[in-house]
Amino acid sequence: MAQPKAKKQVFSVAKAVKANARERLGSPPPSHPLPTLKDKIASQPKHKETLAQLLEDRDR
Repeated sequence: MAQPKAKKQVFSVAKAVKANARERLGSPPPSHPLPTLKDKIASQPKHKETLAQLLEDRDR
């Protein structure tokens, strides 16, 4: 069986501009996901500081 003809590549201006920018500047840095509500809650302390701890920290 003969293989089907390869599809012609259509020129895209946007792809050409992006490729040119990648050549000159390099690829963009990877993005970092925004923290979710669950992550924010997990990073907060579970208990508030007591008055004794606050006074102890202030003396230092």
